[in-house]
Amino acid sequence: MATSISPADNASTPEASRQTQGQYRNHAPVQREGFRKTLRIMWNVIFHKPNNTRPTAAVPVQSLTRAALIAAPNHSVYRLGHSTVLLKLRDKFWITDPVFAERASPVQWAGPKRFHQPPISLEELPPIEAVILSHDHYDHLDYQAIRQLADKANYFLTPLGVGDTLIKWGVDASKVRQLDWWQGTEVDGLEFIATPSQHFSGRSLFDGNSTLWASWVMIDGDTRIFFSGDSGYFDGFKRIGEQYGPFDLTLMETGAYNVEWPHVHMQPEQTLQAHIDLKGRWLLPIHNGTFDLSMHAWYEPFDRILALAWERNVSITTPQMGQAFNVLHPQRGSTWWDEVEQQVYQQSVG
Repeated sequence: MATSISPADNASTPEASRQTQGQYRNHAPVQREGFRKTLRIMWNVIFHKPNNTRPTAAVPVQSLTRAALIAAPNHSVYRLGHSTVLLKLRDKFWITDPVFAERASPVQWAGPKRFHQPPISLEELPPIEAVILSHDHYDHLDYQAIRQLADKANYFLTPLGVGDTLIKWGVDASKVRQLDWWQGTEVDGLEFIATPSQHFSGRSLFDGNSTLWASWVMIDGDTRIFFSGDSGYFDGFKRIGEQYGPFDLTLMETGAYNVEWPHVHMQPEQTLQAHIDLKGRWLLPIHNGTFDLSMHAWYEPFDRILALAWERNVSITTPQMGQAFNVLHPQRGSTWWDEVEQQVYQQSVG
């Protein structure tokens, strides 16, 4: 039977989230962007976007079926795109930040468009034991996906406030568990702990930081998995590693970074350091390869994190979308993005 730690159990923990006038804030002060800098960033994104922020050839996707997933061994992990990861643990399925929309946007006629289709549709997914959400941004919280998962999933695990949004969208309140940082809950023998991240929240101009953001620790017996959500680099990774590491697998944000917003997204060098702080064994970079959310080449996050991992002798895996990775029998994957760029080159000279 699932149990949850109540907010009162954690009230004296100094690392619990903090609110000021109804807004959550990071432990370390994060510099707020002024109007002029925000305007400059928007201008560059609109008028000075490089041509290589989106692939011009097909991104390889390994299609999945419900039957294949049900037959798969436990400890299988599948990237479905961006930060959406499907995990099979204890013969049940768990999914992080399920985004299946064509665009990561409040509207589907504008905004960042997918590079590839998901390896499996929402309809074809097997029953989901729990949806694990990191925060409420559009590239992590997909309204239509949540609506379709409302009956398919048994539980929704969220940071504080995000669950209220789900309930407004029609998710049964009895399925929703909202946690503060360092609080945990148990579902079918798996332990989930909402841990800090350094980010922000909001889905409009008027609800900034009204809900909490988080990373997640997942414990299945002797197997430990970390899901970063979105975060800038901060000393919280070291604290999480000290308290819950080592981790067999870290699912780490590696993409949509930029020198203009250093506090809320990590450069690849910081991603690698965070993995080391967490005492991670295998690193699987996520938050890349699906949406165009920055100014860097779409393949740059893969190139940079792979080179850094090799230099530091860190075990890293880069599976294609839909390709299985088994936590107990890990394998490196391939440099599939190079094959995409090779297609582009061949098309240009052909």
